[in-house]
Amino acid sequence: MLLTFTRRDGKFDDLRVDRDGLPSETVQCPKQGILPHDMIHYAVESTVPHKGFLSLLREGRPVAFTTSGGEMEAAVERLVEAFQAEMWGGQVPATDLIAVYEHACGTDLPLVAPIAPADVEAIRKKINELSHAWSSLRIGQSLSVTF
Repeated sequence: MLLTFTRRDGKFDDLRVDRDGLPSETVQCPKQGILPHDMIHYAVESTVPHKGFLSLLREGRPVAFTTSGGEMEAAVERLVEAFQAEMWGGQVPATDLIAVYEHACGTDLPLVAPIAPADVEAIRKKINELSHAWSSLRIGQSLSVTF
């Protein structure tokens, strides 16, 4: 599956999803001052084996699906949100990020997708690489990744 993120004017960027045997789909990504949320999904889901939003897309769900996945997908969403919060607020020790993530899962989920400090560092490395590439793009330029 090819994911193409395009920097746009205004309040939204775009994500185009190309999958074998399915028509291309595009969704708007609200700008948030950091990477697009779905690009953080890519950093997480391409690093750890847990299934989240992008895994559901790869399985054929439409880009604009409104129903949630299962408990694992919800746990991965909390993990993505933990990295997103870190991007806004500053890096913390890996064990602290894991504790925040586990606490977030514990508030409304019975399941926590296991993650180790080494996973946190690998995801951070990918986020840093993506951030560098994304920040160098001008309006109308794109960054593509394969998932």
